[in-house]
This record gives sequence, structure tokens and C-alpha cells, in this order.
Amino acid sequence: MFALAAAGADKIMLVIHGGAGTITRRSMSAEMEQQYRAGLEQALRTGHGVLAKGGSSLDAVESTIRVLEDNPLFNAGKGAVFTHEGRNELDASIMDGRTKAAGSVAGLTIIRNPISAARAVMEKSEHVMMVGRGAELFATQQGLEIVDPSYFWTERRWKSLQQDLLKEKKPQAALEGAEEKKFGTVGAVALDRSGNLAAGTSTGGMTNKKYGRVGDAPIIGAGTYAENESCAVSATGHGEFFIRWTVAHDIAALVKYRGMPVKAAAEEVIHKKLAPVKGEGGVIVLDAKGNFAMPFNSEGMYRGWIGTDGTPHVEIYKD
Repeated sequence: MFALAAAGADKIMLVIHGGAGTITRRSMSAEMEQQYRAGLEQALRTGHGVLAKGGSSLDAVESTIRVLEDNPLFNAGKGAVFTHEGRNELDASIMDGRTKAAGSVAGLTIIRNPISAARAVMEKSEHVMMVGRGAELFATQQGLEIVDPSYFWTERRWKSLQQDLLKEKKPQAALEGAEEKKFGTVGAVALDRSGNLAAGTSTGGMTNKKYGRVGDAPIIGAGTYAENESCAVSATGHGEFFIRWTVAHDIAALVKYRGMPVKAAAEEVIHKKLAPVKGEGGVIVLDAKGNFAMPFNSEGMYRGWIGTDGTPHVEIYKD
């Protein structure tokens, strides 16, 4: 779960995640596993293509996450889960490690790619976070692609909501085909040839979430953080814990102020701080030398990385 980029200032690295949770071999068909691996590889190759051509870490993060948002397998964009009211509400954030500029959005219902809306907030407004109809109006004014809310509807996610609603009525009911518990979020952290870091995270939230609920994905310092002096972080997990423990910034602070390697810092927070309080999930972390870590305390996490050689690596299970 840890690697070191080869020495040299022009090395590039991209690390991604596609959500954590109860993800085991016994719960995944061979066909479904192949689909997830293909989706993660496509995202890795897209982001690597940006970095290999000398593009910025911000461009790589945005383009990578857009691929994942457009893939209905992942709980972001097209694959977003449903709220209790049967809506799809999307959140995202992005941060520039060079300047610590950041942008985020929450509660979107008509913007195809929330990560691009978050970047627009960062670069085209004086704000960091915009939510709901105001964020949608701003994104529309910036020329981002608008879709009908029905674009986000998928049968798989709709069935998951119906299963959750039935559980509320019959908590002890044995529900055949119930979807395994997942904390669906997608994220990316990147290092470009100029040595700059960036991080981004996007999500459809939690199935059956109550009205107005916002998790950690759009909150800078909780689900997303980046600064060249420490590291870039994107998280996936039970958002309420990641907010309360300011997970992304806590990891960066351990790297910056205690001089901890990213692997040690990430594991300190995920395994020693979150696990004891049953805060389930994981993170991807990358520093300006290309060191990265992908720890998680759940049964699995969709994750992968690609470096200068352009070979994508994808992992799903704990082992």
C-alpha cells in the first residue's frame, strides 16, 4: 500500500480511490470485479495522459474524477445514490497544493460533473464553498454541462434505496440481494512535473440520507486537503467521523509538523484514531516526492495508482 517514485524533479504520480466498505471477493462476481477494474484503469490512464504531457496536477485530478463521475459503477455523478426523498444530491471539492486555493460544492442536482463545478468555485469566484441552487446557478453561468435530474437515475441505486426504506419498516427482515455496505466516494491526488500537488473528491453521499445532509467530501480539511509542503489527501468513508476528526488535514499536519512519512501518518489516523471509534473508511495520500499510501480500515477499498512508467495498478480487496 505504499510506493516511492523514482528520484527526479520531473516525476509524476496519480493515486485514486473509488470508495470503501464491505467489498470482498465473496460479495463480488468475476464480471463485476472486471468492470470495476476497467473503470479504475480508465480513470488512471486519463489522468496519467494529462500529467505525461506536462499538464498540471489540478488538470489531472479534475479529468480523472470526471471519468469516475461518468461511470455508473461509482457513487459520484452518474452513479450517485438516492436520498430518503428519492433525489440524487452531489458534492465535490478540489484543492491546489501550490497555493492552497480550494473550491467545493454540495447538494447539486443538475450539474453533470460536480468536480468541475468545485474547480469553477475555486478559480472563478471569491468563495470556497457554494451549495444548492446557488451553486447550480453559478455553475450554469460558468458554462458547465447541465443535465436533467433523471440523468443520475440508475436502477441499481434505486433498488438500494428501496431496500433501505424496507429495512426501516422491517429491521429484522432478511433481504435477498441487499447491496453490501459501501461508503461510495471517488477521489484523486496527483503530483505533476513541476512538483505541485492537488487533491479532489466527489460523491453522491449516503443511500437514504436525510434532507440537507452533507458529508466530508466537500469539506476542505475533512475529505480533501492538499499543500506542497506536506501532502495531498482524498478520503472515503463514514463522513461524520471524517469531519469530526478533520482526517485530511490531520494527516497533512502529522507529515508537516511531526515529519512523519505519509504512510505512517495516514495509518496513524485511519487505524489508531478512527478505527477505535468505529469510523470506517480510508484515504489516499501523496507527497511531493511521489511517496503515497492507501490505508483503509474497512473490508475493501477500490484504489489504484500510476507513475511515470504509465503502468496502471488497481487493487480492491484487503489482501
